[in-house]
Amino acid sequence: EGQLVESGGGLVQPGGSLRLSCVASGFNFSRYAMAWVRQAPGKGLEWVSAINAGADSTHYADSVKGRFTVSRDNSKNTLYLQLNSLKTEDTAMYYCANEFSLRRVMNGGTLRWSDFGIRGQGTQVNVTS
Repeated sequence: EGQLVESGGGLVQPGGSLRLSCVASGFNFSRYAMAWVRQAPGKGLEWVSAINAGADSTHYADSVKGRFTVSRDNSKNTLYLQLNSLKTEDTAMYYCANEFSLRRVMNGGTLRWSDFGIRGQGTQVNVTS
């Protein structure tokens, strides 16, 4: 059974940086596009970023474009998200997930966990002064 485990979250001041990791096991990671999704307290799911299986195509939500960078190392079955210039509104639980429609997550509609396949347990990012 496939599994995703996120790590790297924490408490950071506005303007700070974090690097999130997501380690995959139990499925052929290198064959799947991957996504980062976040959920702020009391709010719905927000798609953050996506990367294709070959790591040569990336996509970002407008809210994080220019500040966040997604990458992956298929030899390590690991997905990353570099978060720079963090803002208080970036405070959320961050999840990695596979098996999604890029068109679906980018169209701006309400997202549900049923729009994704495997997801991890999340890692909390708190941006506060």
